[in-house]
Amino acid sequence: MPELPEVETSRRGIEPHLVSHEITEIVVRNPKLRWPIPSIITNCIGHRITAVKRRAKYLLVETQAGTILIHLGMSGSLKVLAQHETVLKHDHVDICLSSGMCLRLNDPRRFGAVLYTELPWQEHKLLTSLGPEPLSDDFSPSLLFQSAKRRSIPVKQLIMDNHVVVGVGNIYACEALFRSGIHPQKAANKVSATRYANLCQHIKEVLAQAIEQGGTTLKDFSNADGKPGYFKQELAVYGRQNQACHSCGEHIQATRIGQRNSFFCPNCQR
Repeated sequence: MPELPEVETSRRGIEPHLVSHEITEIVVRNPKLRWPIPSIITNCIGHRITAVKRRAKYLLVETQAGTILIHLGMSGSLKVLAQHETVLKHDHVDICLSSGMCLRLNDPRRFGAVLYTELPWQEHKLLTSLGPEPLSDDFSPSLLFQSAKRRSIPVKQLIMDNHVVVGVGNIYACEALFRSGIHPQKAANKVSATRYANLCQHIKEVLAQAIEQGGTTLKDFSNADGKPGYFKQELAVYGRQNQACHSCGEHIQATRIGQRNSFFCPNCQR
C-alpha cells in the first residue's frame, strides 16, 4: 500500500502539471471504487485548479468550485499524460485539463477513492477526526506520550493509529522503532517520555528521508512520472527477516502485530 511518502511524492509530481489549469472534462470509466464516485464531481468542470495538497494519504485537488479528494488505496497510482494516450485496463478516471494533458488514476484492485466536496475540505467526514501530520510541529513528544498513557496496546499500533498521528504506515513504523531501539510489541504505556521523544524525532526523520528519496519501491507503486521510489535500499529491518542486522549482526525477526508483518532486531530493540 502506498504510504505517506509515496503519496507526498505523487503530490509533488503532479502539482506543477495541474495548478492554474482549468478542468475541461472528467472521464469516469468505472465509478465503483472503494466508494462510488459522486456525480457532483462534474461541478468542478470549467474551474481552475488552485492548489494540490495532501492530508494524511489523501490528495486534495482544490478548485474554485470545490475539492477533489483522491486516495490511492492498495494499488492506485497517478500519471500525468496526454489525453490521447492509450487507455489501459485499470485506468478508471481521467481529470482532463486545458493544457491538453490529463491526470489519470490507475487502480487494479479498486480500493482507491475519488470523492468531491464543496465544503472546506478540512470539514469532510473522512478528515475531521485525523491526528496531526507527522512532519508538523503539532506532532510532538508530549502528544505522543500523553496518547500512550492509558493504552496497553503495542507501541507499533499506537504510532500507526491515525487518530494519534497520520501517515506512519507499516514500513516506516518498523524503521522508526528500530532507529529508536524500541521493540514493536512493547506496551505503549510502558515506554518512557524520554524514549517517546526519541521515537517522535525518528518518525520525522525516517519520513522526511523517504520523501526526499522518492518513497519506497513496492510492486504496485510507481511515482507520478512512472519511476519507482528509492528508499527501499535504505531499509534497516522491514522485509529483512533472517538477514543480519546492520548494527549488531543478529538476525532480523518478524512477527504479526495488528494483522501486519512487523520486523525488528531482537538485540537492538527492547
